[in-house]
Amino acid sequence: MNTSLLIIIFVAVMLALAFLPWAHRTWTNRQRSRLADSVGTEVGEGRGFEHSDDDVQETRATSGREEELPSGSMRERLSKARGMISARLSGIREESVNSSMWEELEEVLILADVGVDTTLDLVSRLRDTAEAEKLEKGADLLEALKAQMKSDLSRDRKLSLTASQGAVTVWLFVGVNGVGKTTSIGKVARRLTDDGLDVLLAAGDTFRAAAAEQLEKWAQMCGADFVRGSEGADPSSVIYDSAEAALAREVDIVLADTAGRLHNKVNLMEELAKVRRVADRGPGEVSEVLLVIDATTGQNGLSQAKEFTEAVGVTGVVLTKLDGSAKGGIVFAVERELDLPVKLVGLGEGDLDLIDFDPELFVEALFGDD
Repeated sequence: MNTSLLIIIFVAVMLALAFLPWAHRTWTNRQRSRLADSVGTEVGEGRGFEHSDDDVQETRATSGREEELPSGSMRERLSKARGMISARLSGIREESVNSSMWEELEEVLILADVGVDTTLDLVSRLRDTAEAEKLEKGADLLEALKAQMKSDLSRDRKLSLTASQGAVTVWLFVGVNGVGKTTSIGKVARRLTDDGLDVLLAAGDTFRAAAAEQLEKWAQMCGADFVRGSEGADPSSVIYDSAEAALAREVDIVLADTAGRLHNKVNLMEELAKVRRVADRGPGEVSEVLLVIDATTGQNGLSQAKEFTEAVGVTGVVLTKLDGSAKGGIVFAVERELDLPVKLVGLGEGDLDLIDFDPELFVEALFGDD
């Protein structure tokens, strides 16, 4: 082979190497766009979580992105719940405080799915406040109710990313069938990767091939790693293997899907308890067990939460479809009766519509005040 040919080959190789990064970025962007269409979402700019990890806080602080959903958007997206509640409260707002007003308040709160016990407790304490502060106007009474509701929802809602040295953080997503677990995981992954974290999605639902395929699409769209097992494989082993892979690849966090199961099926809940134990061994350390609940199910979500909490030690709730429910009061019932914080809420179909739960904006939106 002569010298000229060698030079030509060398130049061609160097040009190809220079071209590869551009080609990879172009291919990746096309893939993200195509995959976004396939899961029915639009790829856009994400919002950050409230994390306990200092490095993540720094990433969010320097990202220059808006971290909170504007209050106007919250009011707009909770229009169904707001319409039902604010319309019924409008009469009270214009009246003087009287004996029949307490029954009206109880009726409104129960219809909003706050729950009977939670409603009676709210109204009882409001009576004490009205008497102590000598409230005479309905508008002042409602302001006191708003302040009380915000106070009741005051608690730590941070999502923990911390893990012991030599372990990888695992978030386990659990819930009954059809509540939106897999989609929620994809949206969480999107937000985390937008915040600059390395994420691995674990397809722990080994009984439904469609779930693994959907999760894989999210992984590709977000640029996250992905691990799945064979159909019908032990979900515990899949999640354990995922934690091992994440540790070896220096991935920050594993988001683990699990098969939807009825909360009253003892054998299925025992299997989930095993998944939880195994996920917390060796390379993995479970810092969050997030129960996904469909807000439109109302009080039925409470019985689900009780069983899952006993089985796997739920640390927080992801409340999906809150924008589609006229019964946003389930937030109060979950937090009071189960002592579980609502950490994330779904306010739309887009991949940026799973947001941090903000009690202040939530209560203001329910009352419909400007």
